[in-house]
Formats: sequence, structure tokens, C-alpha cells
Amino acid sequence: MADDLAAVGRFLYEAGTLKSARRTGWWMAGVNDPESVAEHSWRTSLIASIIAKLEGADPAQAAFLAVWHDTQETRTGDVNHLGKKYAPTGDPQDVTADQTAGMPEVLASAVRDLVAEYEAKESPEAICARDADKLECMLQGIEYKAQGYENAQRWIDNSRGRLVTETGKRLADELLGQGTLDWLRTALGENP
Repeated sequence: MADDLAAVGRFLYEAGTLKSARRTGWWMAGVNDPESVAEHSWRTSLIASIIAKLEGADPAQAAFLAVWHDTQETRTGDVNHLGKKYAPTGDPQDVTADQTAGMPEVLASAVRDLVAEYEAKESPEAICARDADKLECMLQGIEYKAQGYENAQRWIDNSRGRLVTETGKRLADELLGQGTLDWLRTALGENP
């Protein structure tokens, strides 16, 4: 068991590198210091649970899928869509198999199954998690645009156009109709 937990410990340090790994696509929009992969994954997980609950899927499973959806980027880096045209990244399932090697099998197989489910794009939870990934990118684009990065509009439009769930589409439309500080005005009792 000690060897198994040693592999888990190494992975936890590895996963921590996602806190400083930047989402590289935003550099093309002119964003100098874009969000990290870890920041993106956290909000994606939150959004996945919301979409899943409203779509009648399992919110915990959708959030679980979203937590793990970019963990392979510790080894592949965050390769943006243009970069993938020239240097495709490794298969997420192969990377995950390497990352979980030596872990307790009950954990390793669960993580491999999660990544396989997400990549298969078939279960209601995977569909919700994938929509959450797109919706989080759209939301981040809206926030960057509000900070003056006008080129973020391309990411907003592309992300909105790739949503498939009704909840994801409706939520996107709601987000597009709000200001980034409307939540604060409402919390303070002001009229948005």
C-alpha cells in the first residue's frame, strides 16, 4: 500500500502544476496573464454540476468528470486549437494510464474510467461536463472582453455555438445578457 500511495502522492504534486499552467489560447486574444488550467477546471466542475442538475443527469458525476477533464495537461501542456493543427496532443486516455500507473487499482481504474467516459461523449454526465467546458470558456471570454480584450469575442462566439444541452444554451444566453458585476449589484440590493 505504501508504494501505491507514493504514486498518488507524486500525482498530487503533478496536479499542482496545473495551478501555474496557463490556458494558451487566450494569448492569441491578447490576454497577457490568462487563467490557469486549474482555475478553468474548478469553474468547469461547478458549471457541470449545475447543468447536470437542471438536465436531469447526476450532478456529482458530471462535476467529477469535469474535475479530471484536463489533468492530462500536466504532461501535454495546454495546446490550443491552432497548435493542435501542427502538433496533436497525446491521447487523454493514454496519458491518464501513465499518470495513474502504480496507484491503488481501485483508484487508477476509477480515474481511467472517468477519462474514458468524458472522452466518449455519450453519457448524459459527459455531455453536461463537455458543455460546462465550453460554457466556462465563453464566460471567461466575457470577463476578458469586459477587461478590454476585444479579441475575446471569437472565443465567446465559438464556445456559444458549440453548446448542445438546452440548459447550457439558455445559461449562455443569460450570461450574455448580464454584466460581469450584476451579481454584486444584486447582492448589494441595487438594481442591475
